[in-house]
Amino acid sequence: MRLHRAYFENSRKRFVAGVFIAGMLVHVAAGETTDGVKSSGKNVVADSEPTPLAAWWNGKSLSGDWFGAKPYVEDRGLTIQGSWAGAYFGILDSENGSGNAFSQHLTFNANLDFFKLTGSRALKGLTAFSEGRWRDPGYDANPNNEVEASSLFNPSRYVGGAGWRLMSFGLSYTTPELFGAEDFLTLTGGWIQPQKEFVEQPLARLFVNNAMASAEGLGGNIPFGSSYSTWGGTIEVKPVVWQYTKAGLFMTFPDATSPGNHGLMFQGLGSDPSQNGLFFMGETGVTPEIGASKLPGRYAFGGYFYGDNTAQTGTDRYAFYWQADQMLFREASTDPDRPSPQGLRVFSLFTLAPNERGITYPFYMQGGLVYEGPIPGRDRDQLIVGTAFGRYSDQTRQNADAKGNPGPETTTLIEAGYRIKLNGWSFVQPFAQYIVQPNGTTAVADAAILGVFLGVDF
Repeated sequence: MRLHRAYFENSRKRFVAGVFIAGMLVHVAAGETTDGVKSSGKNVVADSEPTPLAAWWNGKSLSGDWFGAKPYVEDRGLTIQGSWAGAYFGILDSENGSGNAFSQHLTFNANLDFFKLTGSRALKGLTAFSEGRWRDPGYDANPNNEVEASSLFNPSRYVGGAGWRLMSFGLSYTTPELFGAEDFLTLTGGWIQPQKEFVEQPLARLFVNNAMASAEGLGGNIPFGSSYSTWGGTIEVKPVVWQYTKAGLFMTFPDATSPGNHGLMFQGLGSDPSQNGLFFMGETGVTPEIGASKLPGRYAFGGYFYGDNTAQTGTDRYAFYWQADQMLFREASTDPDRPSPQGLRVFSLFTLAPNERGITYPFYMQGGLVYEGPIPGRDRDQLIVGTAFGRYSDQTRQNADAKGNPGPETTTLIEAGYRIKLNGWSFVQPFAQYIVQPNGTTAVADAAILGVFLGVDF
């Protein structure tokens, strides 16, 4: 009981801190809208020269332009960015009853454009990149201590790889023009995250549950989530603006996403290199703009082969995935030269592993709808609803039965939310999650969660 009270109190304090940040943003928003107009509800014409406060509020980051230093360094090729996000989970009901949790995530990244830095046209298209991250490692940061879902369906996207972590550093080169096509060839190499190179589905990243926002189903079978960094490289060919083909090769090693390695296992498993392996991934797709409204879409097919040399399994794994994202409807634009971003979008992803050896989820699917600008006057808000479903493999069920535990069958997630864009650099997103059979069996109770997701760019 004492432990539960301490858990609740720590979660409450973390949530209050997050709400304090959001409250300050809302307080400022009460005086200025995202258009720099007083929020009296009247149609007031904004001044031609915005005030310093309005310029800051309508900018891209909480820290502003660093008194002019930021544009100066960006003009010379260096871009530095950071963001903070926090998610409060009010667990209404679960296997362990009700409870609270508050997850936090802090990230910094820097990019260097060598053409802007040197002025040499020979270096045009060459950039260096790096990223570091911190996630709250506390017990009360993980809502799964109450929910007891499988790791794939953890209610929080910000639990894996907790603590400080080096995420990436390397080089990327894009040809300015080749064979008459701009951006024809892109090469990337270094210490990189496969998850950021493949399955580009930004609408799914609006959600909070780990399955949709981070692992995208693939992370249930291989270390594909946001905490997996490794040596590797990718090559992308884009012969026309609407078609691409991409392939990547990466090193695999045991316990790659463990918080204890802080993303620094540059040798893989140095004590036994024979357990290091190779991971290949490929994808091809089209990005058409359909109809007179030029409705954007992405249709992709891909797959992976994960060479596993570890003593625990020693099982090579492979699977395929299909992605279909499409804008279905676009609202009319007041600017004929700029299509409106407001409208309805749909996204979907399916993964299938024909051979279930070493696979936990031979079939997984996720999909949802996103409407941008659902309320008049709130053009940048987003109403989201999505679902994810995973079927467990026969081997996983047999392993559980052999230990005298119920064999998992399926898990289903339903999540909905409303993202309120306070301005260009912050948002508040109330959300709800319902997880059916969180660990795949009826032995663990369904979970119902109400929460608030917050984010700030600085």
